[in-house]
This record gives sequence, structure tokens and C-alpha cells, in this order.
Amino acid sequence: MTDHTGSAAHSAPDYPLVDTLTFDRAEQFKALFEETRLQIVDLLMERAATIKELSDTLGKPKGTIGHHVGVLEEAGLIEVVRTKKVRAIEAKYYGRTARTYLLTDLVRGDFGLAPDHFLSAAASEYAKAAARGPGAQAGPLSTLRYARIPDDRAEEWSERLKDLVQEFTAERRGGDTTYGLLIAMYPTDRPHLPEEANS
Repeated sequence: MTDHTGSAAHSAPDYPLVDTLTFDRAEQFKALFEETRLQIVDLLMERAATIKELSDTLGKPKGTIGHHVGVLEEAGLIEVVRTKKVRAIEAKYYGRTARTYLLTDLVRGDFGLAPDHFLSAAASEYAKAAARGPGAQAGPLSTLRYARIPDDRAEEWSERLKDLVQEFTAERRGGDTTYGLLIAMYPTDRPHLPEEANS
């Protein structure tokens, strides 16, 4: 279970970072799964940012954002990636330590995070987008399909979907709207017809 996936050829963010960080401590999980901190790590996938920039973007006090940044930094999820002198003050720019945070079942189980956590969050955002109706932006799109396929083909589809997520995440940043992409593939217990008998 991951929060985001990126590719090595990613056009963002504007600083180097490793591909994957596997959570090995419950503190990392606890640090990440708080609404403001999730927003911070999402924003840092676009580019490195200062506490002031994060504060202005999220509309929250610098002290509050500073606290959350400190928690994320202590957990090893973000770090200072560069500094810049601004009127005798050294501004710190923070970035993620990995493109993807890999949440192991062991660590996730300690906090009872539901397997459908990301699906539920996306469903809520999707419902809001649908309620706004058609507008200038690309409207919400969803579909659900079923296919009975062999396990090896399911593995191939899984890899293709991961590639699609990487391609989406690697898109050049721009525009005024942040879009969400939700992809899920899972086994079901839906019934299926038996193979047709040879006549």
C-alpha cells in the first residue's frame, strides 16, 4: 500500500530524491497520516518549498505549518533540500525524502488504517467534483468493469496500471486545478460462467 507513485524520469519535483522509502517505524506512519501533513507532502511533490510558502498555500499559520514540518522531518519523511539567503535570513526549502512512501502491513496494522483508506478519500473528493457539475475543467470520470482473467495476466495489468500512474504523476505542472487519479484492481468473489463444454 503506497500513498503516491512516481517514476525515475519524473519532471517534478525540482530536487533529487530516492524512489521509495519503506516505513519501518510506527512513528513514520503516525507522522504521515494527519490531514495537514498529507497536504504538505503532496505539495512537496511539485517542488521544494519554505514553511512560509506552505503556510500561504494551505491558509494556515506559519507556527502550525512549522510544527507539522518538524514532525515530518523528525520521522524522516521530508528534509531540507536547499537554502537561500533572503535579506540576511537563510530560508530553508523542504522536500520529500522519497517519491513513494511504502506502507507495510505491519506498520499500517498498528494504526488500524482501513485497506480502503485512499478509496474512501477519493470517493469524497469525487462526490464534491460531481456536485459542482460541468465546468471549464475536465469533469469527473469514473467507470467500473469486471473481467475473468488468468492470474499472470492480472499481474501484467497491474504493472501497466502502475506505469499509467507514473505517467500521470510525471505530467508537467501547470494550470489552476489539481486533478486526482484513482486506480484500483482487485480480486472479487463475483460468480462466473463455467467453461463451455465441448459438443
